[in-house]
Amino acid sequence: MKADFRRRARTSIASQLHWRVPFIAGLYGNSPRWSSKDLDPVPVSMRTWGGLDYWAYWTSDMLAPPLASTVSSVMSLGFTARETIPIVFFGFAICSCVITLTAKMGAQYSIAFPVLVRSIFGMHGSYFAITVRAFVAAMWTAILCVQAGAFLQCCLEAIWPSFKQFPNHLSPDAGITSAGLLCFFIYWIFQTLLALMPIQKLRILFLVKGVIVPPTFAALFLWAVIVTHGGGPLVTGKVQITSNYMNTAFSALTGLNAIIGLFSSMAVNMPDFGRFSNNGFRGYHQFLALPVIGTLGALTPIFVTSAHESSRQVLRRILLYACYNRNQIAAGTYPFSNDVTGLCPKYINIFRATLMISIFCIVCTPWNIIKNAAGLLAFLSGYSCVMGPMAGVMVSDFYLIKNRKLDVHELYKDHGIYHYTYGINWRAFAAFGAGFVPLIPGFSKSISPGLNVGGSWKIYTFAWLFGFTISVLTYYVICQYISPLGDALVDEAVLPSQSDDVTADEDSYEAKDGLQAHTREVHVV
Repeated sequence: MKADFRRRARTSIASQLHWRVPFIAGLYGNSPRWSSKDLDPVPVSMRTWGGLDYWAYWTSDMLAPPLASTVSSVMSLGFTARETIPIVFFGFAICSCVITLTAKMGAQYSIAFPVLVRSIFGMHGSYFAITVRAFVAAMWTAILCVQAGAFLQCCLEAIWPSFKQFPNHLSPDAGITSAGLLCFFIYWIFQTLLALMPIQKLRILFLVKGVIVPPTFAALFLWAVIVTHGGGPLVTGKVQITSNYMNTAFSALTGLNAIIGLFSSMAVNMPDFGRFSNNGFRGYHQFLALPVIGTLGALTPIFVTSAHESSRQVLRRILLYACYNRNQIAAGTYPFSNDVTGLCPKYINIFRATLMISIFCIVCTPWNIIKNAAGLLAFLSGYSCVMGPMAGVMVSDFYLIKNRKLDVHELYKDHGIYHYTYGINWRAFAAFGAGFVPLIPGFSKSISPGLNVGGSWKIYTFAWLFGFTISVLTYYVICQYISPLGDALVDEAVLPSQSDDVTADEDSYEAKDGLQAHTREVHVV
């Protein structure tokens, strides 16, 4: 048995040493450029996620230190808990609407984000959407990695106080200490190894965390309430706006945008998880997951921040550190690895993509991005102004223009109905630009507050809402009144196979009744 394990390990490693990776071409064997095992519609036998699994997933994603960091960023604008909690609730409720809509896209056709965007941006235009989403996932993974390293450092210092005397050989401008860098690499190694776990097994991790973490957050909340005797200055104090150019209203919009920004990337690539649904992502309860879990979860960091230092901080830090790993894999590593394979499946598989993002976590020096609340706030608002327009185009195309009707087989054709013009749907790019370009001056000011951009910074305070709304309306007007999509509008939805037993001839590509084309293994030297 050990010999067989070693043989399989050597074979697996050896296959990664070639420039091209061996891969199975997938259901659409005559289209290996667009089809692979990871990109094809999920087989019926693998559509195993139910309502409980998605609630466990959101518990895993929400009840984690990034929520605390974002809530802290909102409160750094000068708000107390009385103002922050409503901002958190409405922010997550808005984001949840779009996440539910995009999840249903993947659930209906059992396809991932890289495949779905082919029907929207075009076969070649989809590369742009994939690249933007992958960059955001990579940045978010890097930020979570450095934050988890900081929590690990707190754990070590609390358990072994002598670790606080660890010599620092880095300059103050480095943005991190030697001890912090050591903890970063320890966590980095651990999360990289865990990230290689297949997505099918992540469902078990989400369920485990869904059982462990809520009582942990509840215990922390009760402890903080007792220590602060019902709440400290962050709960009972008064609003003191910290911005020198925003009033209370625009500060509240900025906070709302930060909350939406926390999961704005998931509003785009939720089809990656929705495709595993066993019931088409049915049920209105899915919409309630984000605002309910997020708002209740936000109470914990608010009260804990108000709490005084206590010997129990040892347990608090260890438990929060335990929350990190599954959140990072769910929100960053897996979306990146899954989506990047859609760029070039002949050269990139999930294993290589995981190594790519792990290396990126180091070279981008993420500790310089989040060394203060203003930096994190600028990052969250910055990528939400990109994700908002992209989500707007997706929702407008799928629900308003195509009325949820796609031909799933055409998504794997180079010159099919989703080829559009030279492989690009210019309408989608025009709508995306209409929602994104007006936000650039405000984004510049968020990086350099002293920059004079007139009043254009005001729309940036609600960047995601602005970008989403403008892109939805622009795309609808273009496709409905200026340049209709033509052949891309199908009369009936063509779904993937609803049975694992359906087969087709080797070269079949045009079957419309649940195609399961011949799959062949491609050996590349």
